[in-house]
Amino acid sequence: MDGSERTGSDVRGRWIKQAVALLEGIAATQLDAIAGASAICADAIGSGGLVHLFGTGHSRIPVEEMFPRYGSYPGFNPIVELSMTFHTQITGANGQRQAMYIERVEGLADQILANFSFGEHDAMIIYSSSGSTAVPIEMAMGARTLGLPVIAVTSVAHSSATASGHSSGTRLMDHADIVIDLGTPPGDSLIEIEGPETRVGPGSTAANIAITNEIKVQTAALLAARGALPPVLTASAVVGSERSAELFDAAYAEHSRRLANVLAKSEGP
Repeated sequence: MDGSERTGSDVRGRWIKQAVALLEGIAATQLDAIAGASAICADAIGSGGLVHLFGTGHSRIPVEEMFPRYGSYPGFNPIVELSMTFHTQITGANGQRQAMYIERVEGLADQILANFSFGEHDAMIIYSSSGSTAVPIEMAMGARTLGLPVIAVTSVAHSSATASGHSSGTRLMDHADIVIDLGTPPGDSLIEIEGPETRVGPGSTAANIAITNEIKVQTAALLAARGALPPVLTASAVVGSERSAELFDAAYAEHSRRLANVLAKSEGP
């Protein structure tokens, strides 16, 4: 699948069909990589550590999908920067020109990483569809320098077709222990209306969410088999309001406990 389709006048259902094909491609080609990533996550969480999640731009979405939300559990630590992930103010203050500029600034990742004292059992998942901007690349480089296994979720086709935005000439996938391929085409969008300038309907969010939940489920199964699954955020419609509240309190307390260890710094800024 080349990820695009010239449509004619009736586009009803075309994006959905392409998205289904995209997910089928992930299921056919990426389950081994996802299983490897899930094993890393289970080892980190089961050992009392954290799996840190990072993304810029719309790659913030899978970070939030992992935790916290119903059907998720502590052990995953979302790391996002508002300056690179705030999209509702398109122009003016906090606009997209600034956000896109900031994620290309070399050296910023080191300042983000300096806020944490990563544990010996921690790991890192970095989401970037393009895999070519400076901050995600340097987050991966920095995490590996600190000894964390790095999982990259990226589009290999898009990244390969895009010039690196880092002075090293490398891409995110060059600095990962495991690469999970989104399978999305260069440019991301799945449907071509009239030509290359009218390709619409990005596929990376659907792919990211599917991969994220697959990791979440596989990791949960591994942890449950060890008797180490943390409390799962569960809706009152499933377990009743009292039990739901208990699970929320327990999950948030467990997240706070783990995060307190990572935020504890022995040295000054």
